[in-house]
Amino acid sequence: MPIYEYTCANCGAKFEVVRLIKDADTPIPCKKCESNHTARKISVFFAQSGGKVVAGNTSGCAGCAGGSCASCAN
Repeated sequence: MPIYEYTCANCGAKFEVVRLIKDADTPIPCKKCESNHTARKISVFFAQSGGKVVAGNTSGCAGCAGGSCASCAN
């Protein structure tokens, strides 16, 4: 099952939940204040394979996620 990130409109808390894909947009109580005024966030991830970036990094550096390490070609 995937991990989804949510934000609470009442208290501003951010939390993660493991749940079924079909339930991703179903309201879920906030972990902090238990309000149902939560919304799923857009998640960003980073993946590399064989030293090449395959998802999530736009800096062009496969050695680090920030684009400021010695192995970056930028």
